[in-house]
Amino acid sequence: MGTLLLLFLAVAGALLAGAAPVSAHAALTGSDPAQGAVVDKAPTQVSLTFSEKVALSDGSVRVLDPSGKRVDTGKASNVSGTTYGVKLHSGLPDGTFTVSYQVVSADSHPVSGAFTFSIGAPSTTSVSLSDQTAGGGVVGGLYGFGRYVSYAGFILMVGGGAFVLACWQRGAAVRAVQRLVVSGWVALTSATLALLLLRGSYTGSGKVGDIFDLTLLGQVLQTKAGAALVSRLLLLAAAALFIAVLFGAYVKRDAESADTDGEGADGETEKRGPDADRAIEKKDLTFGLAIGGTVVAAGLAASWAMAEHASTGIQAGLAMPVDVLHLLAVALWLGGLTTLLVALYRAPSIEAAAVRRFSRVAFASVAALTVTGLYQSWRQVGSWSALTDTTYGQLLLVKVGLVAVLVGIAWISRRWTAQLPETPEAMDTAETAVTAEAADTTDATDTTADTTETADVQEKQRAEVAAGASPAAGASSLAAASPGSNASDASDASDASDKGPEDAGDSRRAAQLARQRAAVATARQKRIRDADPLRSGLRRSVLAEAGIAVVLLAVTTALTSTEPGRTEEAAKAVTASASQRSGPLSLSIPFDTGGQDGKGTARLTLDPARVGGNEMHVFVTRPNGKAFDVPEVKMAFTLDAKGIGPLPVVPDRIATGHWTASGVQIPMAGDWKITVTVRTSDIDQATVNKNAKIG
Repeated sequence: MGTLLLLFLAVAGALLAGAAPVSAHAALTGSDPAQGAVVDKAPTQVSLTFSEKVALSDGSVRVLDPSGKRVDTGKASNVSGTTYGVKLHSGLPDGTFTVSYQVVSADSHPVSGAFTFSIGAPSTTSVSLSDQTAGGGVVGGLYGFGRYVSYAGFILMVGGGAFVLACWQRGAAVRAVQRLVVSGWVALTSATLALLLLRGSYTGSGKVGDIFDLTLLGQVLQTKAGAALVSRLLLLAAAALFIAVLFGAYVKRDAESADTDGEGADGETEKRGPDADRAIEKKDLTFGLAIGGTVVAAGLAASWAMAEHASTGIQAGLAMPVDVLHLLAVALWLGGLTTLLVALYRAPSIEAAAVRRFSRVAFASVAALTVTGLYQSWRQVGSWSALTDTTYGQLLLVKVGLVAVLVGIAWISRRWTAQLPETPEAMDTAETAVTAEAADTTDATDTTADTTETADVQEKQRAEVAAGASPAAGASSLAAASPGSNASDASDASDASDKGPEDAGDSRRAAQLARQRAAVATARQKRIRDADPLRSGLRRSVLAEAGIAVVLLAVTTALTSTEPGRTEEAAKAVTASASQRSGPLSLSIPFDTGGQDGKGTARLTLDPARVGGNEMHVFVTRPNGKAFDVPEVKMAFTLDAKGIGPLPVVPDRIATGHWTASGVQIPMAGDWKITVTVRTSDIDQATVNKNAKIG
């Protein structure tokens, strides 16, 4: 079983080692001042708007001047809804300022980023920001591995315990099954403690040295994620009591029931009252363990649901219980599958009825996974484009494919299971043949061991005679070496001499013989297990299921650390609207002043056509395409949706028909109305409008 657990963790580690840093689950959707904006007057605060609520701490939002000095007051606060702001000091100089932020999204994942704005005019800046993504680096890798181990431990502990109670109660006395469930508890407990220590550094500096910072640990305990981890530890204490009862008092009562049944079979007539009481007590204990185990398992699953994807977004009140049910179904299926695999490889035998019961439990678990998975997929993805164009959607498709493969292999296992009770004669024949062969091997081993022992004693006797040993000692040795000698004579002879060295040698030979017999018995049991073709076929198919399950669990862990497709698409839409154009804006606006030679076209270019400063050129041409020397051109920009403008712009004439203006400020992205006024004479002019998306 240790080899299986090492394989389980090794494959998981290899899969997670190449994983990317955790993606942010909240996106910056706006700011004031906007990214790249140039404002005339220094703002009193900087505000950031996210796609969902975030958690702030001291230093979550920092504003740095061109020299790299902090100019914010240090404490960010919630302005309204999902908008958060930090106050700025007064008397700020002109130049380019850098805003950096690192917050924690509502689903407990770190979010970081930076942008710039300028006061008066852009300038050079000495600010250098780290390239490390929040949640990345060594600490991020350790945190990701801890998350995987916690999921794996939960599945092994809950699934193994449920398998014993619901499918194979005799398995509570099997040492390999006990080690499996206890290993799950140890893994989950250790991983939870590690996550609690790593959490502060994971959402903050990302430094290994901050892992054991007690100040950060105190801050973590006050967050939603910290409360979830602490509640998980408390529930694990209750789980330890459950495991102790399951593998302690429960096994003892099961053994007592078996002993009583054996006595009845020997013909001893006793009152059936105590037997009935034991049966009732065992039934009550089973019922109590089932109820208590379900409550503890649901509570442990809720410690994930209350702090991750299910706790935020649409329909959170419904999503959290659905997530709990999803996690429990995963544990029952994959954890039970692992326990069955251990039983097939390590237990002396497992009843076909137990395998059939697990087959029914697995079928119900897969049905629950299908229903809850469809709901979660719709909630987290939301559209076909998000399913194919986002990382979350692509991972979800990989997970669906793995589940399909796993269900296919499970169908093969189900066919093997269906055959188990149908050929009992063949199973008994194979077991009898192997048992007889093992017995012959054991007898041969025993005979060889006895012959070797006799030869050793006779050799000692000859050596003693040659050395002048006492006749009593020789008699003692002969008595021990002769199978037909009288025991009392040997005892009398032995009293006449000191046999300390001989006794020690006999003890060593007896211990060696016992080890040989134990090894033969173990080999006999293994041959009995391997001789059954149905059991071997089931073991291979279950092993294949377990291998797919390891990869599936790694993909699921990656999904919980990836930005949901719905959120990613919403963030992309906001980003696209905030930077609609990737190049200069170019417009051709015809005009007609009504006078002689009053027709022409004003061709406008705005570069880069984004929020902030832009360079504008206006080329005025005649209908034949030649430059039109007009006396005056004026411009205005209006954003009716926000009540901004008109913002007048008076370009300078630099050549015939060519007018230009630099530093044209666009304060906000949107659908702007551009007004062009062209005067062709002292009395003839025309004003024309055209709308265009800027920013």
